[in-house]
Amino acid sequence: MKLKSTLAAAALAALGCSGVLAQQGVSKNEILVGTIQDLSGPLAGYGKQARNGMLLRIEELNEQGSIHGRKLKLVAEDDGYDPKKAVLAAQKLVNQDKVFIVAGHLGTAQNMASMPVQFEKNVVNFFPITAAREMYEPHHRLKYSFAATYYDQVRMAVPKLVKEKNVKKVCTIYQDDDFGLEVLRGAEAGLKTVGMEFTEKTTYKRGATDFSSQVAKMKASGCEMVVLGTIIRETIGTIGTAKKSGFNPIFVGSSAAYTDLIHKLGGPAMDGLYTAMTVQHPYLDEASQPIRFWANKYKTKFNEDPTVFSVYGYMIIDHFIRAATKAGPNLSTDSFIKAMDTMTFEPDMFGSARSTYTATKRLGNDQSRLSQIQGGKWVVVSDYLK
Repeated sequence: MKLKSTLAAAALAALGCSGVLAQQGVSKNEILVGTIQDLSGPLAGYGKQARNGMLLRIEELNEQGSIHGRKLKLVAEDDGYDPKKAVLAAQKLVNQDKVFIVAGHLGTAQNMASMPVQFEKNVVNFFPITAAREMYEPHHRLKYSFAATYYDQVRMAVPKLVKEKNVKKVCTIYQDDDFGLEVLRGAEAGLKTVGMEFTEKTTYKRGATDFSSQVAKMKASGCEMVVLGTIIRETIGTIGTAKKSGFNPIFVGSSAAYTDLIHKLGGPAMDGLYTAMTVQHPYLDEASQPIRFWANKYKTKFNEDPTVFSVYGYMIIDHFIRAATKAGPNLSTDSFIKAMDTMTFEPDMFGSARSTYTATKRLGNDQSRLSQIQGGKWVVVSDYLK
């Protein structure tokens, strides 16, 4: 009898006031949100900015109110942009910290490695910061993605510029990995819609610093446009090398190259570069008063200028707050999913596109805009491409 009483007491202790098993990461007064960022590796700048954006939105919520009486707490882990460390970080978050959700994890390979750990514990992977298709395909009830894919970005941007600029020859230089192939395939699909193929294709290995042979190849083929499957250093290196050699085609890249580091590190040579983008870079002197106010608030708190990754972090938490609020007082993984599958997020001050989610649609939107570096700053130059 004593054993039965003990077991009954343990069972009751595991029950919430609603009579269901207690939800991991949700207490009477708090919701634990986990995030995995690169805080010490090659993309530590991005990771710290994303985390700061998250913290800013969480601070706003906790100062102004709550989600049905619950404050938010962020638990951040560093994976150094290493998939193996990402697995360890996910294990800590879901097994030790017992977070409700993992939000805004940076990096494709890192998400691919950590998602199985989360899914085993019924923890949603919410709005990872990567534009890879694997973030919503194949379909999984615990996957939600917000970023128009690299594939779709260039698929829509390339034919638009080809027609506008009357381009006859298009080349590409891309990173020899899954990211680069996504850009290549998207551009090939876009060119097909205007009856074209690449005149020249060339690759580079991750970590390369010399792009002279690739540039020479593209220059020799007479290309008028170059599609860049590059990130930061390779974008700067390719364009810088091309301009030094007198090769001045139109350069267009994906959102992987949409960062203030391009014009800060690359200087005036980067003027004219086009990239796809989904939210606007928040300059402190931005013409839009709401963005300018937000950017200055961010700088006051963190003593550094915000970037597009700061915006990603802020927006991810903002959307989580809205869905968790809609899920109601009895927040659980199931109630959150039910709420998310009915969510529509309208365009915000940063210019993001309208996004919608359903039980079968886990990418919010597939649209992006074009931005161009003009006078050392990113300037939006197109509406959302369809």
